[in-house]
Amino acid sequence: MNIRKRVVPLSFLTLFLTGAVEAQVAAAFPVDQESPLLHHQLSVELTPSTHEITATDQIELEIEPNRSSLIFTLAPTLHIESIKMEAPSTVGSEGPAGMTVPFSRVRSGEVSTHQVVVTLPKDHSRKLALTWSYRGLIQDPPKEPRHLRFVTPSETAGHIGEEGVYLSGESQWYPDLLGSFGTYRMTARVPQGWTVVASGRKDGEVTSTGKVSSTWVVPDRSEAFTLVANRFVTKSRVWHSSTGQRIDLQTYFFPDNAGLADEYLDATAQYLEAYIKILGDYPFEAFAVVENFFASGLGMPSFTLLGSGSIKRHYVQPYALGHEIVHSWIGNSVFNQDDSGNWVEGLTTYLANYYWHELVHDDRQALEQRRMMLQGYNLYVRSEDDYAVSQFLRKHDEKDNAIGYQKSAFVFHLLRQEIGEESFWRGLKTFVREYRNQPADWVAIERVFSRESSQTLRWFFGQWIEQSGAPVISLGEVRARRVNGDTSKEAWQLTVQIQQSEGPFRITVPIRIIMKESTESRSIRLSLSQASVAEFVLPDQPLRVELDPDLMTFRRLARRQLPPMLNGYVTDPRKAVLRAFSDPASPLQQIVSRVADHELPESKRTTAIVSEASSLPQEGSVLVLTGAGQPQAVSKLVRDSCGDQVDLKETGFQIDGHTYDGPKMAVLFSCPRAQVPGSVITVLYGVTSGAVEKLSRFLFYYGWHSYVIFQDGTVMKRGLWQGTPDVKEVWVDATS
Repeated sequence: MNIRKRVVPLSFLTLFLTGAVEAQVAAAFPVDQESPLLHHQLSVELTPSTHEITATDQIELEIEPNRSSLIFTLAPTLHIESIKMEAPSTVGSEGPAGMTVPFSRVRSGEVSTHQVVVTLPKDHSRKLALTWSYRGLIQDPPKEPRHLRFVTPSETAGHIGEEGVYLSGESQWYPDLLGSFGTYRMTARVPQGWTVVASGRKDGEVTSTGKVSSTWVVPDRSEAFTLVANRFVTKSRVWHSSTGQRIDLQTYFFPDNAGLADEYLDATAQYLEAYIKILGDYPFEAFAVVENFFASGLGMPSFTLLGSGSIKRHYVQPYALGHEIVHSWIGNSVFNQDDSGNWVEGLTTYLANYYWHELVHDDRQALEQRRMMLQGYNLYVRSEDDYAVSQFLRKHDEKDNAIGYQKSAFVFHLLRQEIGEESFWRGLKTFVREYRNQPADWVAIERVFSRESSQTLRWFFGQWIEQSGAPVISLGEVRARRVNGDTSKEAWQLTVQIQQSEGPFRITVPIRIIMKESTESRSIRLSLSQASVAEFVLPDQPLRVELDPDLMTFRRLARRQLPPMLNGYVTDPRKAVLRAFSDPASPLQQIVSRVADHELPESKRTTAIVSEASSLPQEGSVLVLTGAGQPQAVSKLVRDSCGDQVDLKETGFQIDGHTYDGPKMAVLFSCPRAQVPGSVITVLYGVTSGAVEKLSRFLFYYGWHSYVIFQDGTVMKRGLWQGTPDVKEVWVDATS
């Protein structure tokens, strides 16, 4: 995830201001003017034991002489001791102190957002500097968010403490102008034994009188400046890409994980090598993998901040470390435009989470990623709650993730198919080069790709970015007849109809034609109509037609078409939990409590929690939790829905024809619920309580597969059972 500073639009802010202050705010920050901040020169001392920060910030600006005031953001817990104005020529000199300028603090509608309105003297020069002196507490210990899928990062506005320091742009730990892009030079002092990591390039470090001072420089314009600190073990190496670029690779890990440094350095080099070829030169001089004291996966200019649990679990996959490295270009070099839709996460997801698998020729995993993009959208985005990709700003829940990350990523895949490989990859590199150190929006993306492909793409961006929804398509009539070929060989004419029930959309839909002796893949271009018909001449008799078998088309699917999985249970509006275990101290009780805590007040709950299968509601999905010695209590329920795919026994279980035995074995599996189309039955079974102890807290992380097999809490195998595909048998014209 790309971390950015929080920006409050002026129109929203002024709703909470009145009279003279409102007029002052409007004059201070005209909507049509670019924010004028040029450079921060920060001097910071951090005291983790007392949560304190003491700082000065010399801010150089270039503004119109008639500007009477400026609005800055600063955390409300920070006390401003003074703000002085100096001419740029006196900054850092030993001459007389600058002139103190008046300021006032105002509060916006967001509880954590306070503004500081600085009043400027008349006839000030175009170039000036404001020196801020301030101090205070930043103490917001990270909190685990209340989500069933608890893999979302911990939530904090910023924290200085013995467990670690985390200060991002959203922490508002230094004075900043709304929507500004600045350069930075910062010197930070921390207790001896601590190490600071910050955005940009490290420009020296000294130790004296029990303190460590390090200086960090960001020479290019950036949205925000992030500082973290902790007791790190550091490892580094100098690396050169195949293009000759020199990059310093580093890890900052806690002692327990220091032995993993080489694994992360090797993976970093591998990703950088690949994406430099795709996106151009890496935008910074160094890249560091930094361990965090709370759960996170954050990308900043020149480093990524990963939680200890992620580091320990070898978080080097493309959707993890690879994703944060791609943010170096997408989001941290080319910025998102604050007042328009967030395109950054979609493009990063496409390049890292998806395209990496194409790059290394892993077709199976590429298909798996397309499946997950489609399933995320279809499970978490109801038609009535859908919104356009252009309206996505940031992720608050799984619906936002499905639209702003998954659908947006798939749209880049559709764009690539629409304009072709050469135009797409040339356009991407051109876009990154032209907008380096600048904000960009969807309009800029459309402009660059239209130019590079020599195509008018207004319809594409209007349909996929500015319009909500997705096509609902299905096979209509499929028929064939024998025709006279050009040779003595047999020939058949196949007619395929594809129907659209929503939209309609302009889109190309792949089909697979299974014939008596062979298989062919073709495609049909859908027009803006309810039905499209295509004809194909084939060398063999067609038997059946499959619609988009490789999931190359973004579309809305019925729940019954999706593979059964735990997330099918999570997203079912009607669901129940069956407590098929008797030990109140069982780890399975943690799951029951988690589901109950996630629910609304008891009077409005939609999830029934029962202890007998006979008490289950007739509709909706069911989560069955069963443990040691009690699989027989749910055997009929499992058999009715799963057939012979699963068999639970007291000493183990059989799944997909394979047997697993032993006290440390557990399985999570889902099947379509018998007689309830679109709903699932999901079962977690551990042969002993110990078999589910480690995974019970992480259960909802494993929501995307039909079955997951565990040994002592570690995944042994994952599998997928297909949903209902869109397949039609070919009707043969008897007169042919």
